[in-house]
Amino acid sequence: MGSPMFPRESGQFIAEQSRDVFVEQEGVQNVAEMLYNLRHSDDLTASGWKKANPLAPAPTSDQALNWVFVVDTMNFSFWPETDIQQCEVTYKGTTYTGYMTLCAAITRALEEGVPITDPKYFSRMSMEELAHVLRSDNETPMPMLQERHQVLTEGGRVLLEHGGSFRSFISQAGNDARKMVELIVEKIPSYRDEATYEGKRISFYKRAQILVADFWGVMEARGEGDIIDMDWLTMFADYRVPQALVYLGALRYSDALMQALKNGELLSSGDRREVEIRGCSIWSVELIKDGLCKLVQERDGQTCNVNSAIIDFYLWPYAKKHHKEMAHIPIHHTRCIYY
Repeated sequence: MGSPMFPRESGQFIAEQSRDVFVEQEGVQNVAEMLYNLRHSDDLTASGWKKANPLAPAPTSDQALNWVFVVDTMNFSFWPETDIQQCEVTYKGTTYTGYMTLCAAITRALEEGVPITDPKYFSRMSMEELAHVLRSDNETPMPMLQERHQVLTEGGRVLLEHGGSFRSFISQAGNDARKMVELIVEKIPSYRDEATYEGKRISFYKRAQILVADFWGVMEARGEGDIIDMDWLTMFADYRVPQALVYLGALRYSDALMQALKNGELLSSGDRREVEIRGCSIWSVELIKDGLCKLVQERDGQTCNVNSAIIDFYLWPYAKKHHKEMAHIPIHHTRCIYY
């Protein structure tokens, strides 16, 4: 069937064919207006990265880059089976849930002297060692431990074959965001986030793109963020940002889909509805970005330097912050290694 379409083209194709998820132009425009009013804040710059990643090591160290690789390689499927049964990690007096449990666990391990960011170690670590690193404060373990062990050791072996660090591995792509994503997806199987939709191969590359965006965030914090083609990246199609897009009116679910999600139906990876949620999320953020840039140009006479990754960096914490107001909108549940 040939190579899959890239995420942006995939998003547009899916949005044009979608039967259960719809991009709402009025909502798109409203979100663009909301972001326009935030354009001078730190929330819409790459420097917001450290704010979004408070548990990362200081960006000045190369350890920060390996930390980003370890975290993004295992950055998937944190939702609990039930709300009363959530994995928790307490670090420096703060108790974290969801994705932040992973960040807290990795940083805790470093403080305990575990060389968890060294590919020589994590490429060969045992399942028991990883289980100890990711241990929960309560009876509920982090989901998918076996899969996390598999993808982390696999990723570590790839880094060892390419210079022994994430920095040396990613430098093969030069300073080009698109080439970085292509390199990651080509060399590391667990990052191949692809599906088939209406007879065409499509891709989302959520973790590969977030890995590049996080790399950019670290380099930007060092004053070395001159990576070209960042605008090629799309939003990172997960289960949290689509909920925010529905809440903000930029996406709409059919009654049938909304009911299925409220009933707690699990969607398998590659299910048509799951693909539509992720693809339409990508396309709606592309349209939000275009709308925002148009406003900046028309009203301020300036070039817009906000890309989709920055919009995602804003929407994800927004969803976490407003989760109570959004509780009536169900997130979709898919257990997989891609998000």
